[in-house]
Amino acid sequence: MTDNQNKNLRATDHSADTEVALGKGLDVGTANLAAAVQNDEGGITVTVERNAFLDIPSDVYSKNMLTKLKVPYVVHNGKLVVIGEAAFELANVFGRETRRPMQDGLVSPNEVDALPMMKLIISKILGEPRQAGENCYFCVPAPSLDVDNNVVYHQGLFESMINKMGYTAHAINEAHAVIFAELAESDFTGIGLSFGGGMANACISYKSIPCLSFSVARGGDWIDKNVAHVLGVPRSKAAYIKERGIDIRDPKSREEEAVSIYYRSLISYVLTNIKARFESGRNMPSFQQPIDIACAGGTSLVGGFIEVFREEFAKIAFPIPVGRIFRSDEALTAVAKGCLVAAAIGES
Repeated sequence: MTDNQNKNLRATDHSADTEVALGKGLDVGTANLAAAVQNDEGGITVTVERNAFLDIPSDVYSKNMLTKLKVPYVVHNGKLVVIGEAAFELANVFGRETRRPMQDGLVSPNEVDALPMMKLIISKILGEPRQAGENCYFCVPAPSLDVDNNVVYHQGLFESMINKMGYTAHAINEAHAVIFAELAESDFTGIGLSFGGGMANACISYKSIPCLSFSVARGGDWIDKNVAHVLGVPRSKAAYIKERGIDIRDPKSREEEAVSIYYRSLISYVLTNIKARFESGRNMPSFQQPIDIACAGGTSLVGGFIEVFREEFAKIAFPIPVGRIFRSDEALTAVAKGCLVAAAIGES
């Protein structure tokens, strides 16, 4: 971050004898939660945890098992609850599905324990504010083109939760955060794409001002659901196939072929919608130079993603010149870092 970005948001850490910028960034993702903060050395520390939990009957055998496996747990409504990555690993071991607090990019209406579980995970990764009312910028999805999603309610829930934790909460569009994280050298002008678990978000920005933001209700979970359906396997198994290190340009099995097919479909769908919005001409600035496209999000981590993205982009006649098409070097944490940059700049 630059000194200008940190002005008015600095605090002195006397123990380290260095200045540390106040403000934190929080990526509220369907599959993962991530918190970013500037550390004592002036770099950025990001803590990531899966947005999932698993409840287990509260009996002596279960308690002994979790203790033996050194798995931390909490007691909630008379059951033992394992949160985060540990829940995902246990679910695979026992052939169960994790419970997911969020669905399609928003708080799940079908999960009664969604908010208390997310509060536990967020408290774990975000920590206490370093001073009362410290700014916390958190991401929210844009309104979707293909489903009726209540973003206002979702945003209000997390504003209230974060404020009650002692922070001052500010919402920022998820794909806009990608632009803050990746397009500083382009004066925050370009297209940011966040491929998350619940949906894909797009933002077109001119000199940090968002001109257009939208989402589509397809993401990593959409891929998992369809792969699980065509292969006849649990969704947790489909997610494991996707995350075990495959390359979607060169599938080696029927399972990997299914993952590759749905990845191409997702990428094509997002690009088609971006093109359509540009061609509609509404609220579009005139870009004098080719603009870059920055991709991020956990769903973009699969091998061959950006190469397939470029292949699908080449198939469409995009209405404006495009320069670089790239994936963030730290795709899983880019949104959280972008939220932190927004906190330093003071964007709203």
